[in-house]
Amino acid sequence: MCHFTQRSSTFSFPKISNIFWRFHHTSTSYLCSCSKTISDEKYQDPFQLGRKDLKNLYEDIKKELLVSAAELKEMCDYYFDGKGKAFRPMIVVLMARACNIHHNNSKEVQASQRSVAIIAEMIHTASLVHDDVIDDANSRRGKRTLNQIWGERKAVLAGDFILSAASVALARIGNTTIISVLTQVIEDLVRGEFLQLGSKENENERFAHYLEKTFKKTASLIANSCKAVSILGCPDPRVHEIAYQYGKNVGIAFQLIDDVLDFTSCADHLGKPTAADLKLGLATGPVLFACRQFPEMNAMIMRRFSKPGDVERARKYVLQSDGVQQTTYLAQRYCHAATREIRKLRPSPEREALVHLTEMVLMRDK
Repeated sequence: MCHFTQRSSTFSFPKISNIFWRFHHTSTSYLCSCSKTISDEKYQDPFQLGRKDLKNLYEDIKKELLVSAAELKEMCDYYFDGKGKAFRPMIVVLMARACNIHHNNSKEVQASQRSVAIIAEMIHTASLVHDDVIDDANSRRGKRTLNQIWGERKAVLAGDFILSAASVALARIGNTTIISVLTQVIEDLVRGEFLQLGSKENENERFAHYLEKTFKKTASLIANSCKAVSILGCPDPRVHEIAYQYGKNVGIAFQLIDDVLDFTSCADHLGKPTAADLKLGLATGPVLFACRQFPEMNAMIMRRFSKPGDVERARKYVLQSDGVQQTTYLAQRYCHAATREIRKLRPSPEREALVHLTEMVLMRDK
């Protein structure tokens, strides 16, 4: 997992003493010894603080997707309806402000930094469109998927078009370092999808495989987008590493909680079917933890829950085990790592909002 920086160490978690996970962290020293913040910098609402820079976000994305073909335009605009949480762009603009303040006390987001936020949302959405085709999904964000409405072939092309428009916007920034950082995301997305299609027979390798897939499919976009805006706002490589590490750890925690919600949330609330990963043959964190208490799940994991009754049995085992709690605990560890990283920057409302965001990731219910 070469994208996870310089040093690594291992942690053993309760009830799984003979399985170890690589929990990557950086040796970056503290750039600021200040850990206390003034009262008005505490408990900042990330969405309120980022709202100014995200105004007209979806309208600006649609401008990047200008196309004469009416059907293709309708498909491209389908998910950019302004009803999404804009989670990734919000992290990006907050990180941009935090890094700018740390560097020279500038409180404005640069146009190029905002462009990174737009590009991040476009890449993310294109990946969702492609994922839905691969998974033959029929619902996303509480409505029918593109592939269900327009068919798989047209959905693939729409995803490709969104990705190509994001690439054009990226080239327009005109910074080869930023291009290199963000194109890494696209490579990781493809590699992550291939990792998801495979499986490991060895238990120890299985969890490492799962975390690497989680990084590439989910966390790489957040990590590298945060790194990109830090490069644009501050010349210090230590700040770039802080931004990357924060995004990486938050991104992995976000996906771990997503995997928990697949077992604990109802379909209507989640906006997509529950136990969806099991139906796709995927063994996520809760399943891998549960397997330690119910070894009979190993056979089901290796056949990707393909036999009749496998999905129902596996879900029952997970809910009877401490798999959900252990996965939540692991997500907490990643969030704590993210908090340690971001606190290396100078105090600011944006820094505290990014700290608060880690708590929101852990408490979210959809």
